[in-house]
Amino acid sequence: MRQTHALIRFVVAVSMCFAFSASAENADQVSERRDAQAWLKKIQVAAQKLNYSGTFVYQQANQMRTSRITHLLDGKNELEKLEILDGKPREYIRNNDEVICYVPDAKTLFVEKRVTHDVFPAILATNPSELSDFYNVRKDESGRIAGHDCQAIVLEPKDNLRYGYKLWAEKGSGLLLRAQTLNEKSEVVEQISFTQIAIGGIDRNSVRPSISNTHGWHVENAVMSPSTTSSGWAAKFLPPGFRKIREVKRTLSEEPAGAGQPSPREVLQMVYSDGIAAISVFIEPGTQSRTEGSTQQGAMNIIGKRHGDFWLTIVGEVPSTAIRQVANSIEFKSK
Repeated sequence: MRQTHALIRFVVAVSMCFAFSASAENADQVSERRDAQAWLKKIQVAAQKLNYSGTFVYQQANQMRTSRITHLLDGKNELEKLEILDGKPREYIRNNDEVICYVPDAKTLFVEKRVTHDVFPAILATNPSELSDFYNVRKDESGRIAGHDCQAIVLEPKDNLRYGYKLWAEKGSGLLLRAQTLNEKSEVVEQISFTQIAIGGIDRNSVRPSISNTHGWHVENAVMSPSTTSSGWAAKFLPPGFRKIREVKRTLSEEPAGAGQPSPREVLQMVYSDGIAAISVFIEPGTQSRTEGSTQQGAMNIIGKRHGDFWLTIVGEVPSTAIRQVANSIEFKSK
């Protein structure tokens, strides 16, 4: 009997050790996840609040594009200059949410409002804590990017309807210096990385447009207004966690092929997001000249299709399975 009691006490003691060990492990995992989520928040704040200027390279498959970005926080105003350094010259000047694109070869200015806030080196991640429902978020190795010590953060998807991500943030400031998009095999689908970056000490003149005289240039305004009432359009089957974050109407003024005044064209845009990736649905009156089909550009999948008298363009930073699911579920319900 004494031996039986001793055995029971031993089993209980061992079980308690395993329980304490598991509890400590779970606590460590929770702490690690919260630390990784804090890094995501730090990345977003750094992109908006810091002054920086640098050159970065965007790569998808065998295509590469080099750009230079300069960002300045002037009081409450965000000023930014993005220069496309490869191919035909393009320059984007942003003052808060107003963006002006300078196209010198066409002597054209495109004026529009910024819809999303996830342009590199920013990320969307409006609420990093919610991402853990759909991604395993964790810290990874440390490394050096463009001469700066960085902390890597990994987001592993919990299903096949979204990509994985690996982000490198500068350890001191939290500024994102490299971002990779990974497929289901953990292969890099596309990446964007600074090759040179300076943080702080940015001159205000460096965010001014390079072209001072635009007299006689054509100006195309993309008028945008929030949709105050539901348009009746909706995507019925979205990947888990994706929800509508914005619905806007854009009025584009296009230069006609012949003589005459530019003809306005209204496009409805619905934006869905899971907090890190985004899917946009563009809806406009259809034309018979367009051909239905799909294409992929790096991590971006695009589908164009007709829906009655309308043309739909679905663009998403998600795998082809997810973008087809969304495209096939779009429906219109009359009011």
